[in-house]
Amino acid sequence: MLQFSYKKHVFRFKRPAGTSRGVLRQKTSYYLLVRNTENPDITGMGECSTIKGLSPDPWERYEETLEAVCYGPEPPEYWLGSGLDDFPSIRFGLETALFDRQKGGRRILFPSAFTEGREGIPINGLIWMGDTGFMKRQIREKLEAGFRCIKLKIGAIDFEKELELLRMIRQEHDEKELELRVDANGAFAPEEAMEKLKQLSELGIHSIEQPIRQGQWEEMAKLCEKSPVPIALDEELTGLKTNENIQKMMETIHPQYLVLKPSLLGGFSRSRWYIHAAEQAGAGWWVTSALEGNIGLNAIAQWTFLLENTMPQGLGTGQLFTNNVPSPLFVQGDQLWFNRKNRWDLSRFGF
Repeated sequence: MLQFSYKKHVFRFKRPAGTSRGVLRQKTSYYLLVRNTENPDITGMGECSTIKGLSPDPWERYEETLEAVCYGPEPPEYWLGSGLDDFPSIRFGLETALFDRQKGGRRILFPSAFTEGREGIPINGLIWMGDTGFMKRQIREKLEAGFRCIKLKIGAIDFEKELELLRMIRQEHDEKELELRVDANGAFAPEEAMEKLKQLSELGIHSIEQPIRQGQWEEMAKLCEKSPVPIALDEELTGLKTNENIQKMMETIHPQYLVLKPSLLGGFSRSRWYIHAAEQAGAGWWVTSALEGNIGLNAIAQWTFLLENTMPQGLGTGQLFTNNVPSPLFVQGDQLWFNRKNRWDLSRFGF
């Protein structure tokens, strides 16, 4: 018989993280634990990562739903099905915990050359929004660390200043040396977006995530059709609960890329729906973490490696927190690696 429980942990950022909704100084994750009463020494663990105001999960019913998942009468199959359609982060945590328990509770969910430490995962260097000086410092740090793909959050400061930052990078590194991605987090108004995309195209931008806010499918479709910069959908993907909805979105918008965040989309099985839809439509895709701690990031990284996508992935967020759990994950150069000699230390979470 399976036995479930959960614990709460509040992460603190090393430095404030800018998002389209403001500045984050901390965030909450809940950890789902699953044991078999016949073998209680093996514990599977999954992270339910939330970002209040950004995660689609209804915050006011979150702990109530966790209680139902852990202590209610419904079996895990119900929750992995339609039971958690409104709570994708809980489904991700539950799916991960069950995978972990099945594999022996060692946090190696998907064994591979990555978990053996023989191969890394190429990642982009993430530049957080902020004032010009703050962003310049981050850019220098990433370039000096050897990153060949940099992603800048834009939309927080004056657009001309952001263009100036991008020009500064391009003066030193051309498109063959350095891939530049930008993420507008829906900051552009539809009527101004095309002009801004034209200006960005002059700087050899690889792609732009979510130039206008989600839910404006017709406007986004027009941009995807005519934009000189390939468009990647991010927030647009959250809240689509069926294959039919995903297919309708793809047929309406025709994006060039999808950005997949398993904890916002409802786990790995749901994320595969998007991969299938993208490949059917001839669109590209990559995987990005959504500010999970190392438990969630570990699961996403192991799953991503098996997908054999050679593009830089967005998995370099594990170093953002002051109180993350020590783990085998580490970043070296522009790759995420797994070193089994670096053991998990879950005592920080009280486990």
